[in-house]
Amino acid sequence: MAETALTSLWLPILLSSVALFFLSFLAWMVLPHHKADWRGLPDERAFGDALAGLNLPPGNYAFPHFKTSEEMKSREFQERQQRGPNGTLQLWNGPCNMGKNLACQFLFFLATSFCLAYLATLGVPAGAEFMPVFRFVGTAGILTYTAASVPGSIWFNLRLCGYLVDGLLYGLATGVIFAMLWPVAAGA
Repeated sequence: MAETALTSLWLPILLSSVALFFLSFLAWMVLPHHKADWRGLPDERAFGDALAGLNLPPGNYAFPHFKTSEEMKSREFQERQQRGPNGTLQLWNGPCNMGKNLACQFLFFLATSFCLAYLATLGVPAGAEFMPVFRFVGTAGILTYTAASVPGSIWFNLRLCGYLVDGLLYGLATGVIFAMLWPVAAGA
């Protein structure tokens, strides 16, 4: 079995990163499946004023909060949990830096496509036909882009459906791009 050099896969790595960047834009800005992921507060101004008065530093907060398993088992904590509200809160400094976040999103897709390319060089021979490349890279891509969403849904009650749809689309798109370019990239 002839091996495929990772350096020969620079084009599918780059093109899949660009394609996923635009797919993520479509998923969040155009398609409807993420519209219900986030809701506004009934009285956002009062909530914001109450939080501002607390002077909380940026970070992730859970409420009610416990530090030890003994504290979690305490009657006081159990009562607070029963009384509610229960949830998490994420605070950051200033407004969202859209340019920085978009650059980081692209770098994430680039690094992930690089790792998928490396994995493909281990499991797909040079000059392989479309379907074996598509099945291998597409499956690895689907697993990569969907599996990371599940723990957030389990532990933090994040809405999972939209993230699974995105992961499926990202994985399939990556598989198609690598499969279309594999024979060229592999030197076949």
